[in-house]
Parts: sequence; C-alpha cells; structure tokens
Amino acid sequence: MTNIEFLTPVLLLISWTMIIVLWMYATRLPAMTAAKIHPNEARHPGTYGDRLPANVRAVADNHNHLHEQPTLFYALMVFSVLTGGASGMLLSLAYAYAGLRVVHSLVQILSPNVMPRFLLFIIGSVILMAMTVSELIRVFL
Repeated sequence: MTNIEFLTPVLLLISWTMIIVLWMYATRLPAMTAAKIHPNEARHPGTYGDRLPANVRAVADNHNHLHEQPTLFYALMVFSVLTGGASGMLLSLAYAYAGLRVVHSLVQILSPNVMPRFLLFIIGSVILMAMTVSELIRVFL
C-alpha cells in the first residue's frame, strides 16, 4: 500500500470539509442579508445567532465540528504513515471514520433530531479510539 492510498481518507474528509465551507457561505451570507446583519456585527457570531434560521446555524456548527475531533484523525493518519504503521486494518477504520463524519454532517445539517447524530458521533469516536489504541500497541508493544 502506498502513502497516497493510505492517506486518501484524509483527503476525502478534508474535501468534505471544503464542501461544508461552501455550503456554509451559500446559506449564511443570504441569511445574514435577510436578517439585516451588518458584517461588522458578525465579529462575534453568538451575538446574532438567534437572528439566523436553525438550518443555517446547523451548517456553521457542523463546519466547527469538522475542525475539532477530525484533527486528531488527521494527525494519527500522518503519524502512522511517517512511522510505518500504514496497515490495511487502519485504512479500513480510516474510511469508516471519514464516512461516518460525512453522514454525521448530513444528519446534523438536515435533521433537527440530535440522537441519531449523537450515535454517529459515538461510533466515530469509538473507531478513532480503536485506531489510536492500535497505533499505541504497534509503537509501544
């Protein structure tokens, strides 16, 4: 397996994050205009959050979430490639994690139900923990 093959799930999740960036601006800017929110008021988003529709806030919230836990995924994948840990099992888990993050995004943005999104988050977290433990075992045992 090449490094490119191994890091493909990283590229896919980064690409998904860029799609969410476009989705966020495509929804947020018109919503801000409709709510008559001047850009200077947007310096602190919490001050106008109640003036934007929930579906617009959901996209921005998801954008933020894609910059939280997935950063550990990116670092772990790069660590693995740099230290010779790129395995088929880790690659399968990486695709599962990246796929779950995409589904998590869609559920968060398109559904007001929190429990399905929470379940996806827990499953993704368990996968990321399994990936981390497998690397700890490989490196230290």
